[in-house]
Amino acid sequence: MYRHENTTIKVYAKCLRPDIEYKTLSITFQTSCREVVTSLLNKYRMRHRDPNLFYLTMEVTVRKAGVRTVLVLDEEARPAALQSCHPRGDSRFSLQTRRGGLVKIYDSILMPASQYKSLLISDRTTVDELIQILLSCYNSKEQVEQFSLYEVCKSQEYQRKLHPDDCPLQVQQCWGSPSEFHFLIRRSMDSRAANHPLLFKTKSTSSNTELFSE
Repeated sequence: MYRHENTTIKVYAKCLRPDIEYKTLSITFQTSCREVVTSLLNKYRMRHRDPNLFYLTMEVTVRKAGVRTVLVLDEEARPAALQSCHPRGDSRFSLQTRRGGLVKIYDSILMPASQYKSLLISDRTTVDELIQILLSCYNSKEQVEQFSLYEVCKSQEYQRKLHPDDCPLQVQQCWGSPSEFHFLIRRSMDSRAANHPLLFKTKSTSSNTELFSE
């Protein structure tokens, strides 16, 4: 019934900036809370902010009983559909923040003039999501799949490529001596080979095959 119909919701969002009381958004009945959060961040040009640090609550008031209830909404919940279940004025959406942690990523591959960028992210933010935030910071149109994130240990002189679904903040929390480690974003080998096929050859041995550049 409501699939393609548009409506408006008012989201109180002072957690973004003290001067923002609320923002009225036009959404469909299929728009999720996750999409509402992303829309708010984009409207205020906060693409460097991690969407996973934000969530919506819905305050519902039952006037006759004088009862007020605050519900924490799942990111897949549909605010317009929830609002339609209550009379206008009896419900209110608010943007809330979760606690996060600061990660430092050496990102000169994205911006040669930059040494590193520090970002506040959620402990559930994945490698791919972090790379997307970095690309957004530089207004890059490149694809997330073209890059990889590495855990680098200076004292042990090693680099470990993280899986796209790994959570960098959780990885960082396992570092015994944080000053010895950092994150490094690099262009993926597959992407380099696709863009410059003549620069790469396949070197075969009896035990394995490896990709190397001349």
